[in-house]
Amino acid sequence: MSNFHPSHPETVFTYGAPGLKFGVGARHELGHDLGQLGARRVLVVTDPGVAATGAPEEIAESLRAASIDTIVFDRTRVEPTDRSLDEAIAFARAEGPFDAIVAVGGGSAIDTAKAVNLLVTNEGELMDYVNAPVGRARAPKNPLLPLIAVPTTTGTGSESTTICVLDVVSQHVKTGISHARLRPTFAVVDPELTMSQPAGVTAASGLDILCHALESYTARPYGSYERKQAHERVPYCGSNPIADMWSEKALSLMAASFRTAVRDGDDLAARTEVAMAATFAGLGFGNAGVHIPHANAYPIAGQVRDFRPADYPVLDKDGDHALVPHGMAVSLTAPAAFRYTFEASPERHVRAAELLAPGAARPDDAAEFLPQVLAAIMRDVGIPSGIGAVGFGEGDIDALVEGTMKQQRLLATAPLEVTEDAVATILDQSIELW
Repeated sequence: MSNFHPSHPETVFTYGAPGLKFGVGARHELGHDLGQLGARRVLVVTDPGVAATGAPEEIAESLRAASIDTIVFDRTRVEPTDRSLDEAIAFARAEGPFDAIVAVGGGSAIDTAKAVNLLVTNEGELMDYVNAPVGRARAPKNPLLPLIAVPTTTGTGSESTTICVLDVVSQHVKTGISHARLRPTFAVVDPELTMSQPAGVTAASGLDILCHALESYTARPYGSYERKQAHERVPYCGSNPIADMWSEKALSLMAASFRTAVRDGDDLAARTEVAMAATFAGLGFGNAGVHIPHANAYPIAGQVRDFRPADYPVLDKDGDHALVPHGMAVSLTAPAAFRYTFEASPERHVRAAELLAPGAARPDDAAEFLPQVLAAIMRDVGIPSGIGAVGFGEGDIDALVEGTMKQQRLLATAPLEVTEDAVATILDQSIELW
């Protein structure tokens, strides 16, 4: 149940998804796929770490062999900033025009490609399109180029979604750009590309999968909104039967394979199931939306001072790369957030816990079931024990609350009203999770 009672309830939900090719070796068919789109000149967007694996160059060479002129931009920043996106946009504008864009990498590369695609097809600057109140939230006027997303990490779901996430350096805030035209045209998910993903990256990205599935599954139901006119519809429409199906399947897959994929990165079967879970969760939350844990994650990532996570690059060209990876930042307040949202839909929170921990005994206080299951997974895969473990304390709560409350696009999807006091309580409970 929800605490929202609209006078004219919504009766319509929307669903969108990219075309999808999934399976070991799928990347080898990209030349054919781009040919079907009529592309003769493409930009490949990747980052230095992924470039070092050789996968982007392998893909670029296969495209050139298919008579497709291919230019590679390999300077995407892990956890993109407005500065790094501006650099990529300037490169693409100088090297263009292109017929299509191929993103090879994690969410950072795919989100960078989305921003590039937006700004090489539409006039203006990046902040014109960034979500309000941080940016000006302009909608694109022109169609975008075909974008093929080839994820090499398992977690972000960016290959399925309409969202581009970035840090705005001057404001010390993580925010995004959201519009249906940002959704990739086609997703090519090849689990073999995730085999080089280190354990720390697998763990953090995997928590992003779990939170995508959990947040969309517990999101405000689409029928709890006031009825919208056609021009008012946005990609995040609330929990709905189709998104629920994807979320439930993602949780079941993660229960079976996530810990194994972190522990043994050479286990292709586990990698494949986690990649499938990431895709399914993306297909769910890319339509239903996410809420409190993601809203909290933006200021956590934007305000971090000294934390350096395992298996992530320490330095960038500016000599400073303190970061809380996105999936990690999302997970750190998730147990407390789901404790708060429990009363909105107790049966969904219990069902989610049962999917993640089949056969686990339900505690006397059912509201603690999902937080306990999630915390146990976090411990097992080596996620820090709360926001205190990444450098935040009680004195930081007010600033974090302020940052969270700027994420109204996400908070609007929460199944309960989210006040500053509620956020402060969730953050306080998240300083030390165990």
